[in-house]
Amino acid sequence: MKKYSCETHIDHALDMHVAETGEFPMMDLLKEGEKLSTVCSYCEEQATYIVSSK
Repeated sequence: MKKYSCETHIDHALDMHVAETGEFPMMDLLKEGEKLSTVCSYCEEQATYIVSSK
């Protein structure tokens, strides 16, 4: 499972990952090239983070 998140929704993305998978989430910054075309999974802002499983 992968979710993209902006600065505003990162706490929600982490909480949702734990609730949906029961696993500890990995949080990584998106690379500069990925940021340009990736939007937050919860709004239309530019994503900053990717939340995923190990």
